[in-house]
Amino acid sequence: MDRPPYRVLVVDDEPDFLETLVRRLERRQVEALGVPGGREALETLAEHSFDVVVLDVKMPGMDGLEVLKAIKTRWPLVEVILLTGHASVESGLQGMELGAFDYVMKPCKLADLLPKIELAYERKCLREKASR
Repeated sequence: MDRPPYRVLVVDDEPDFLETLVRRLERRQVEALGVPGGREALETLAEHSFDVVVLDVKMPGMDGLEVLKAIKTRWPLVEVILLTGHASVESGLQGMELGAFDYVMKPCKLADLLPKIELAYERKCLREKASR
């Protein structure tokens, strides 16, 4: 099986969820890295390139919407998929207004998340082509 051409950064403060999601993406040959918070995500993006960020909205310190704004300011072509809890559909919609590609309810099935990651990567490629 060929490796997908995209790289995914997963940002979540729940260690078990983070580790499981990264491992499950890697099992599907997706190059993925996990970090436990917003500041780490921004530091990692400054040092390495990623195509799609899967970002938890509710995190201590810097929340997901703040991180989303910073990503869209510094790396506008990076696509972001937000992870929201059942109580925070509004933050998912707010995130879309701020430039997120989409949002997924937690806990999410990989079968629901993977197609969104692939679509986000396709959109990033189209936007990169258009900006050349």
